[in-house]
Amino acid sequence: MEKGYDWKAAREKKAFLALEDGTVFRGRSVGAGIDRTGEVVFNTGMSGYQEILSDPSYAGQFVTMTCPEIGNCGINRADQESRAFFLNGFLMHEYNEPSNWRAEETLAEALIKAGVPAIDGIDTRALTLKLRSSGTMKGYLHCSKEEISEEEAVRKAREWCGLDNQDYASRVTCEKAYHFDPDGKITTSWGIAEELPPVEHRIVAVDFGIKWNILRSLRLCGLDIQVVPAKTTAEEILALRPDGVFLSNGPADPAALPYAAEMAAKLIGKVPMMGICLGHQILGRAVGGKTYRLKFGHHGCNHPVKNLATGSVEITSQNHNFALDPDSLPSCVEVTHINLNDGTVEGLRHKEAPMFSVQYHPEAAPGPHDPFYLFRQFKEMLAR
Repeated sequence: MEKGYDWKAAREKKAFLALEDGTVFRGRSVGAGIDRTGEVVFNTGMSGYQEILSDPSYAGQFVTMTCPEIGNCGINRADQESRAFFLNGFLMHEYNEPSNWRAEETLAEALIKAGVPAIDGIDTRALTLKLRSSGTMKGYLHCSKEEISEEEAVRKAREWCGLDNQDYASRVTCEKAYHFDPDGKITTSWGIAEELPPVEHRIVAVDFGIKWNILRSLRLCGLDIQVVPAKTTAEEILALRPDGVFLSNGPADPAALPYAAEMAAKLIGKVPMMGICLGHQILGRAVGGKTYRLKFGHHGCNHPVKNLATGSVEITSQNHNFALDPDSLPSCVEVTHINLNDGTVEGLRHKEAPMFSVQYHPEAAPGPHDPFYLFRQFKEMLAR
């Protein structure tokens, strides 16, 4: 990792973000020197930028960090949540060189290596307020040396197809099936347990963009996990004879994954099922529900969710731009959790079949651990 930071060179690497409404934010390039289009969102988390960068659910998006200083902790292998950085761009107010004993490289070095453009020096408060009032927008991030006018960048942002009706899950899923951490060395080396409980059940996890801490959390509950690609059919899953099926998080629009809803519909009632985030939306669509786009999405580590069965409130980690329409859900399911900020559906339970799902992330990373009990709830369902 290189020492020191060349502020003169940084000032000379001019960059800008152009939004589809014509607004332009000017700053400095601190990542890969390329241009990209993307959907601009904001994340309210005050920590965990590496986990955010490596969350496949951000594929196709420019992530705005509302925390003013980013980069202080550098980048290390232990905090990675997937095999790569899948987001289209990273937006910061102030980039800092790391001062942390765990840092293996700087954030800038990691972004350049991953081919992700990034900008700092912009007013992220103003950008966040704009997104909250106007909604999520398409943008064009200019970080290359090629000449492009701001007007042309705005035009390119407007012309981009966006994420609606786009299947990004097939872009981030694993290429082939694999057995996760059969000897437990990955999970224990991460530091969450000195030893793991004995394996009691075998499950299949469908990878729509799964985070590694979801896999570690399931493994920590004594589950043996076979991970399969997003387009694996119900017949192929049942042929593996699992005790349960888990549907993972993932990016973009659930309506663009009819194959996933078809797969889930065939499995409901035949095997216990749990879904998180995109997996929750897929299960909702599998029973006949509809999804819709949120104004500016939920992205952060501090979203209050009410458990309707217990009345308790959980502080949750979230990352999604779509939600289930409660009025479209059939009578065979019931809403179990709601978001206290906007009343959106955060949990679902089938009244007859062994199936439940949540919109938020019980594995956190980053975020609070309030909802970790849901993994144990899934394990208990497998034992019935």
